[in-house]
Amino acid sequence: MNGRWADVSLTQPEFARYSRHVIMPEVGLDGQRKLKAAKVLVIGTGGLGSPLALYLAAAGVGTLGLVDFDVVDTSNLQRQIIHGTADVGRSKCQSAADRLRDVNPEVQLDLWETHFTSKNALDIVKHYDIVVDGTDNFPTRYLVNDACVLLNKPNVYGSIFRFDGQATVFDPRVGPCYRCLYPEPPPAGEVPSCAEGGVLGILPGVIGCIQATETIKLILGIGEPLIGRLLHYDALNMTFKTFKIRRDPKWAVGAPHPTIKGLIDYEEFCGVRGGASAAQPAFSGSDITPEQLKKRIDAGENLFVLDVRNPNEFQICRIPGTVLLPLPELPTRVTEVPKDREVIVHCKSGMRSQKAIDFLKAQGYTKLVNLTGGILGWADKVDPGMVRY
Repeated sequence: MNGRWADVSLTQPEFARYSRHVIMPEVGLDGQRKLKAAKVLVIGTGGLGSPLALYLAAAGVGTLGLVDFDVVDTSNLQRQIIHGTADVGRSKCQSAADRLRDVNPEVQLDLWETHFTSKNALDIVKHYDIVVDGTDNFPTRYLVNDACVLLNKPNVYGSIFRFDGQATVFDPRVGPCYRCLYPEPPPAGEVPSCAEGGVLGILPGVIGCIQATETIKLILGIGEPLIGRLLHYDALNMTFKTFKIRRDPKWAVGAPHPTIKGLIDYEEFCGVRGGASAAQPAFSGSDITPEQLKKRIDAGENLFVLDVRNPNEFQICRIPGTVLLPLPELPTRVTEVPKDREVIVHCKSGMRSQKAIDFLKAQGYTKLVNLTGGILGWADKVDPGMVRY
């Protein structure tokens, strides 16, 4: 953008490829040249990054940067449509790049196979006109926001959880930023990750396509972008609602006393203790490993093993002898948990069990132990034949 498109021309194969764009008055030849000149950074090639990167490449965005450090896992394939079964175990960046080159070999791809951190964010973002946030955790969302604010770059935002999705455009030049919507992060562990709470596989397709649409509108300078408006999508009820977001001037770089002056430690800011991830939280209190628990169960100790997952998860797999009491029901059924026995609490990976322990401690329970790694740890260390999900 920034006038670069004036020097861009289309080849005959590109005219054929983009003919349905070029004949639209809102796009036309100049619009397609703007798309070819544009440089867009996609952070994350997962659920949101998959559809938005595919459509941006197909639309003819000239340069796409992809940021992802992860590898493809089988559990990704339910929603991350840019990857396939043959890609399991491969770098997500490499897998996505192969698919995008097949969709449109005319697009230049910049692969950033690294963690997006406070140390490299500004050096990466500065090369692009627009940033599209396809991440799934609060520390990175705040990092993306602050980098875009400092560099005056539009940030096309999306988020998903279960059946709900959100999308907006944070443009620090003319509108609010992510901190205007969420000045402070939620308490650590308050919002479950998709790995803990699940997500409808189709949902990121809808939100990712909305992000791609907003990105193309920004490049072309057409329509009314979602600046200052948060779009909420409820897939269960098939409803879309928009909410106004007010710009808080204290977050603007050009403010008399700007709050965002540089990048910080975002894991510390979001209360992620010791850099632990949502899937592997840092525990407070006593822990027990799966191997230790198995030895104590085999020894016939009088343990109360409490499973706080949801009933549908309990149907998939369970540790023999455990008692199911879903976390949402714990406050009304707490008397079912004995106070005179040692209580071993577990969930899928450890986040919900720690919340259960915190609640039980407040009710006067003292003999509480958290199973390290949850039932996934049990499957890894004790029962490799257990079904994983």
